[in-house]
Amino acid sequence: MTEKLRRVRWLILSLLFIATTVNYLDRAILAVLLPEIRKEIHINAAAYGNVTFWFQIAYALGSLIGGKLLDKYGTRLGYGMAAALWSIAASLNAFAGNALHFGLFRGMLGLGESANFPACNKASAELFPPSQRAMVMGVVHFAANAANIIGPPFFIWIALAMGWRTCFAIIGGIGFLWVPAWLWTYRVPAQPGEPEPNAAKLSIKALLRYRQAWGYAWAKFLTDPVWWFYLFWIPVYLNDVRHFTASQRGTALAVIYAISGAGALLGGMISGYLINHGWGVGRSRKAVMLVCAVIMPFAALGVIAESSALAVLLFGVGMAAHAAWMTNLFTTPADVFPKQAVGVANGFGACVGALGGALFSGLIPGYVIPITGYVPVLLTMSCFYLIAWLLVHKLMGNMAPIGAMFETRNSKLEIGNRKA
Repeated sequence: MTEKLRRVRWLILSLLFIATTVNYLDRAILAVLLPEIRKEIHINAAAYGNVTFWFQIAYALGSLIGGKLLDKYGTRLGYGMAAALWSIAASLNAFAGNALHFGLFRGMLGLGESANFPACNKASAELFPPSQRAMVMGVVHFAANAANIIGPPFFIWIALAMGWRTCFAIIGGIGFLWVPAWLWTYRVPAQPGEPEPNAAKLSIKALLRYRQAWGYAWAKFLTDPVWWFYLFWIPVYLNDVRHFTASQRGTALAVIYAISGAGALLGGMISGYLINHGWGVGRSRKAVMLVCAVIMPFAALGVIAESSALAVLLFGVGMAAHAAWMTNLFTTPADVFPKQAVGVANGFGACVGALGGALFSGLIPGYVIPITGYVPVLLTMSCFYLIAWLLVHKLMGNMAPIGAMFETRNSKLEIGNRKA
């Protein structure tokens, strides 16, 4: 590898980190600033739930079509267009006058932001050898937690100093600075890493024949919404129920996501340690995920804790358990499916997970919380992990690779085509 290629790779990795950080800043800002926005615009729980619902629906749609658009236009142009779209949508929130406007702008945001992880995956495949791609995605996932650590205090500081509309304009505008840097910098070298053999692609229709794909998708459907619920509703809960001041809310959210970041790192390290010490891949993944599934209902007890400090700590533990769970769940398509099918499996899972988010972190809480409060909603959702673990265990089994079966089916298809 030439020194020039090494520098290009690190520069691109830095741009991927920045883009993902901006991506998560844009999606977190509404929840953090909602108490300030309510002072000017009436947005009740049902209306807010509808806003998050349309974000998730658009995100689900984008998850299905984003990969195809990236393949059509290329990573450089496709990712640049997606970032421009979500930056426009994020900036437009500064002009919102009612909940309907927020729903429209957040829908645009979800559509654009859904391309982030597929684009990062594609960039890592084009520029980095297979041995470094897990590292690339680890950096990208860390950026998501970093955004939620630094974002809330920063949002509140700007909103208190210059108003919430200015905050949306500033955060949304950051993306416009990133886009030209990306378009100027991103170039695929003639030999972008280790060569890979050409292989047939797996369509979504063909993917649905595999029970492993359904195990992954159902687990995403049940557990993705909990992350979204924490992201969209816990800031509101801290204001409405715990009566935190703006600065207290920003500090509490930074603490919660700092603990979450530690969970993401530990989840991957522990399963890797078990694999290196003779455990099977499936056994290692499921062992860590089972511990996380057991922790989640206990962490949700923060919603009934008398001490606000204890509540914040328990919420942080819950988010850490979710991060460790997701670190392992997110790797299972790569463990199970051949390389040419990992992208479509992840896209299918992301779509189903976003639909679960639209239902359980958008529509239902918006109508149920005003009636029952947060306690039954959060406690019930935190038990979903145990159901999800059972589905993973039943449908994904020992997570043995199915590449041989996949290649056999493609070989038969190719022979049939030749005869035809």
